[in-house]
Amino acid sequence: MSTTGSPPTVADVVAALDRRYPPAWAEEWDRVGLVLGEPSTPVRRIACVIDVVPETVAEALAAGADMIVAHHPLLLRGVSSVAATTYKGRIVHQLIKGDVALYVAHTNADMADPGVSDALAARFGLTGLRPLHRPQPGSPAAGGSRGIGRIGELPTPMTLADLTRHAAAVLPVTAWGVRAAGDPGRMVRILAVSGGSGDSFLAEATAAGVDAFLTADLRHHPAGEHLAAGGPALLDAAHWATERPWLDDLAAHLRDALGVETVVSDLDTDPWTVHATASPSGRQGAVL
Repeated sequence: MSTTGSPPTVADVVAALDRRYPPAWAEEWDRVGLVLGEPSTPVRRIACVIDVVPETVAEALAAGADMIVAHHPLLLRGVSSVAATTYKGRIVHQLIKGDVALYVAHTNADMADPGVSDALAARFGLTGLRPLHRPQPGSPAAGGSRGIGRIGELPTPMTLADLTRHAAAVLPVTAWGVRAAGDPGRMVRILAVSGGSGDSFLAEATAAGVDAFLTADLRHHPAGEHLAAGGPALLDAAHWATERPWLDDLAAHLRDALGVETVVSDLDTDPWTVHATASPSGRQGAVL
């Protein structure tokens, strides 16, 4: 950041984010870093979002943001066109016309300490944190307490049923809510959490000896086989809800490091919008 009182530039913001979430820590398949934006453009306000979708872009433009920092990549896979007639092309055109830069911190932010799962763990007051999945020895992210997911101890042990209700209360509200798999009366003291899709870490949660594992996007067969093999109880929350807590940490870091204004999007970008249950008698339950 400039010491003359002038606002930081896009390049200054990129440098600060690259220091906290080095792009080399991202998975090989990922696409992180600066996506759009002139490096010399001043940045006075930054919008922090999980997903770059028309609704969050409109929100950022309405807030007068000069830059968006997102978790999920807009352009993850190769494209041959960003024509305004395409979904992602329209977004690119909007951002360029609005002179809004775009930066992505994805799996490098998952890997960081503090990172995405630290913010999720804080919602549950977990202590004694350690990574669920450590990077491979010799990889750029190896060392320290870096890794995807966190394992920690709850302030007070609770049953799986109570923990599920507690998770629904402390996480951002979505139609998906929180569902659990396992004995509702099982006591949970050690909890593993991982923001975003986490069923690739089921074996590691079992090996770690945790009582329960909270993540998102759990699938029928892997979850069922995991439980049949004696693995820890599972809690499945909406993908967006498990990553949204990180935006508060991100925004605070940008304010402290660069002196910029930040706005955090609370727009629920989880695609599921209706949730219904039925009572054992077959009568329709609550619809959210």
